[in-house]
Amino acid sequence: MPRYPAHLLNEGPANPFPGIKALERRLGREIPHRLGSNEGLDMPHRALRAHFGDAAAEHAYCYGDVEALGVRQRLSQQQGIALDEMLVDAGADSLIALALRTTCGVGDSVVCTAGTYPTFGYFAQGQGCRLVEPAYREAPGVLAPDLEALAAAAHREGARLVYLANPDNPSGHLHDDDAILTLRETLPDTCWLLLDEAYGDFRDDAGSEFSARALPGVIRLRTLSKAHGMAGLRIGYAIAEAAVLAMMMKVRIHYAVSSFTQAAAEVVLDHMEEVNQHIHDVKARRERLTAHFRALGADVLPSATNFVGIRLASAELAAEIHQALLAEGVLVARLAHPALANVIRITAVEEALTPGRLDALEQAIQNAR
Repeated sequence: MPRYPAHLLNEGPANPFPGIKALERRLGREIPHRLGSNEGLDMPHRALRAHFGDAAAEHAYCYGDVEALGVRQRLSQQQGIALDEMLVDAGADSLIALALRTTCGVGDSVVCTAGTYPTFGYFAQGQGCRLVEPAYREAPGVLAPDLEALAAAAHREGARLVYLANPDNPSGHLHDDDAILTLRETLPDTCWLLLDEAYGDFRDDAGSEFSARALPGVIRLRTLSKAHGMAGLRIGYAIAEAAVLAMMMKVRIHYAVSSFTQAAAEVVLDHMEEVNQHIHDVKARRERLTAHFRALGADVLPSATNFVGIRLASAELAAEIHQALLAEGVLVARLAHPALANVIRITAVEEALTPGRLDALEQAIQNAR
């Protein structure tokens, strides 16, 4: 069984402010007269009401539901995830930090692929962890986290946690479910697997039985930023065994997800036809982008995300193209890690398909043929 830091193994700490919504559920009735908290304070919010409407003012008054029950109920119904195996927090980034606080202490070794989502390394080093980074596996048409290398590093370094983005950010590579299960089996028993599935909605096999499972020794992270279009409101969720989530609640910021964010998420989740249409459209644009650049002779990486990665001949060429596009007011992503600096990443939005919008990139690819 993976371990927790020693200071979390006692009964506490316990959240001293579980919130009015949670208290109302425990009592089985509403509490209309809130005289013991900062919710209201007779602030009229005339300017806020005039700008955003009365509903926004009501959300500004009230702390968010610590348990985010409405969001969790909708996700549970839609995806078949057990209610007590979900924890909602302020986006996948916040959940990465929360998972690290729950599982790791100062000096612990953690493992991730060199150049994968850099926020993980940022939080891990801020937690005082020692970061171990095996390289990507590269081959024609392949840029993928090396699962065998991750497992080997975890054994060699006595790692407390291994981080894997699947689908990968930034390469777009997808490991299938069997590969993930095999990775978990080959990791040390005392090592956690932090599985970041932020782009999972764009998998062609999304919605499989595997996707709804809480796996022993695994903390899965998802977000409403990508497929649900809520990046600015900061909301995501973790899937793990109930006992693991209870431990995460010990170190969680109480009101990280605002009342307004939760209400907005509930509205979006109540209209999944719009979300599903968006996912369908993104996948179609992704395939059109892939086909377009492959026809030009580009090395386009396979992607199960909402973006397309193009591997160029050199980091210098990628930097030149990046700057040329930026000078025209076009921002694409150039990967920051030195080992991946020859990759340009393009989000599959309609504007990316506008003729001439990516002309500097297209010209460079054709000149290299």
